[in-house]
Amino acid sequence: MTIATTTNKHDSAGHEEHPDLRIWGLLTFLASESLMFGGFFATYLFFRGMTDVWPPEGTEVELLLPTINTIILVSSSFVIHFGDTAIKKNDVKGMQFWYAITAIMGAIFLIGQAYEYSTLGYGLTTNVFANCFYVMTGFHGLHVFVGLLLILGVLWRSRRPGTYSATNHTFIEMAEIYWHFVDIIWIVLFTLVYILTLF
Repeated sequence: MTIATTTNKHDSAGHEEHPDLRIWGLLTFLASESLMFGGFFATYLFFRGMTDVWPPEGTEVELLLPTINTIILVSSSFVIHFGDTAIKKNDVKGMQFWYAITAIMGAIFLIGQAYEYSTLGYGLTTNVFANCFYVMTGFHGLHVFVGLLLILGVLWRSRRPGTYSATNHTFIEMAEIYWHFVDIIWIVLFTLVYILTLF
């Protein structure tokens, strides 16, 4: 993965070119999102430390479906990277294939999360744990949905020949970086909310 930039120079028409800072802008945005998730995680750990029984009785989480979802989402990070590697070899079809697979995996994750919500038996306002659980997983799910839209946007634009190539793939890289961010946040969230509830 590279951060594409151009130096200040003049094109053939005499117009000055400026550095491409789109990826840096995305990284800055993701840094701010990390702080927001960090606040959620800190709040969750605070309430966990202040409560004798965590999660409270009647609000246990299941582990099987979220584990399957985690495997799917983490695996999709490798899949989307194959797409980025393909476009850097001018293989547009390969990129489309791997990005389509990633989109399917992302959709499966969201469907699995929706199914999990429907079977838990408690809601957002049941208690503090339920509130933290739905806010954190729901906010992350929203980020997965946005990432899915970015991937679909890449696929839609790639229908037009010449849109992406080995030298023009910034938007593809941005979608990949965002997707990796979503995966990393989920690994932390899964560990805190699901794994640590076993101990």
